[in-house]
Amino acid sequence: MSFPNENPNPILKEESESESERSPRWSNISVKHNKPVNNMVLAMKLNSPRSPKTLIPNLSFIDRTLLLSDELLLRILSKLPLSHSNYNSLVCKRWLYLQGRLLPSIRLFDWNFLLSGRLIHRFPNLNHVDLIYASFISPPTSAIFFTNRVISMPVHSASSSGCCFSEDNMLPVEVIDSGLAALASGCPNLRRLHVIGASQMGLLTVADHCSTLQELELQKCSDNVLRGIAACTNLQILKLVGNVDGFYNSVVSDIGLTILAQGCKRLVKLELCGCEGSFDGIKAIGKCCQMLEELTFCDHRMDDGWLAALSYCENLKTLRFQSCKRIDSNLGQEEYLGSCPSLERLHLQKCQLRDKKTAAAMFSVCRTVREIIIHDCWGLDNTIFSFAIVCRRVKMLYLEGCSLLTTESLESVIHSWNELQSLRVVSCKNIKDSEISPALATLVTTLQDLTWRPDTKSLLPSSLAGIGIGNKGGKFFKRT
Repeated sequence: MSFPNENPNPILKEESESESERSPRWSNISVKHNKPVNNMVLAMKLNSPRSPKTLIPNLSFIDRTLLLSDELLLRILSKLPLSHSNYNSLVCKRWLYLQGRLLPSIRLFDWNFLLSGRLIHRFPNLNHVDLIYASFISPPTSAIFFTNRVISMPVHSASSSGCCFSEDNMLPVEVIDSGLAALASGCPNLRRLHVIGASQMGLLTVADHCSTLQELELQKCSDNVLRGIAACTNLQILKLVGNVDGFYNSVVSDIGLTILAQGCKRLVKLELCGCEGSFDGIKAIGKCCQMLEELTFCDHRMDDGWLAALSYCENLKTLRFQSCKRIDSNLGQEEYLGSCPSLERLHLQKCQLRDKKTAAAMFSVCRTVREIIIHDCWGLDNTIFSFAIVCRRVKMLYLEGCSLLTTESLESVIHSWNELQSLRVVSCKNIKDSEISPALATLVTTLQDLTWRPDTKSLLPSSLAGIGIGNKGGKFFKRT
């Protein structure tokens, strides 16, 4: 007997009823009209381990440099040209940090970048830092710079032509000292530093933390500040700027020079710009700094009689005068002048040489030089240049912009130099080709190096083209 309305399998019926009573599953949810859910399910299927698409990974999206250590990647980046450094830092944050570790020097324009610690974090291995531009209060977008011989500062485009640049344009001393403290603690391997307006305490902090500091440029310097520099016992190159007309006024006297000499005994190069002093200060430097080889005076304010103290610089090899309105006005007794026994080079640039006694004393002190360079010096006439005869060991003479010097005076001096090998005459309009004597022409042929351009009408280079000039030396005649 059949029962068509009964379920032939009651167990399946119970299971179907229990399934309908259970909570809904993801597989039972309809995704036809639910687009967000549909996209999510599709993504889950693609990322499922059973999906065949994950068996072959897409290598184009893998950063293979992650397999390299920082040390190895640093070695690779260090071999690339410097022109690629900006592009390398844009690849990713890791490359940005590693490229910053390769940067050894920087010129800072924003002082807050130093105070916030971002400079040390971004460039942890700096050894050369220039803080001068960041020490001025100016708009950050200024592209105009007011420049003097030794300093340049940004100026707002709306500034009036008659504005005065004073110490008010600089950051306070406390702010500069705070920046130096942050820099010294973060860069213990600092070797070169350029700073302006620092105090004694700020420089003492640098001296305590940066024992390897070898080169320092300090602007707006005074005697008290030099007490901090004296603590830098390993300092070898030093540039001091005391007074700059139109910018700031600071005094460096014999007191400061004596303190400097007693503390920095390893100095090799010293440049004094706008500094005062006298015989005693230069004498202290000569006696204490036995390793000093190069000494530069720029727009000095030395007292009379200081030139005789140069004889105490026994190992001095290079003496430079730049933009000096005078050398020494009152020399005293001539027998006390002495000379620098090891001096090899004398450079004069944009100096006033009108005083005959001063010029005679200067060449007498520098009688052992082998190179004399005179560039755009006012007052250098035949009489002044004739005092250079005492320099018997000259091998190289370079004259440029000496408009008062004549051919006769030049010939009379260089004939007394038996060791002369190189002669360069540029832009000396009173030296004429027509006034060259046969003796001077013969002397020119024996030189190893000759540059002859006293004016644009000179014919000497073309007349000497076939006589074999330079056969006795390593250099041939240069026609420029």
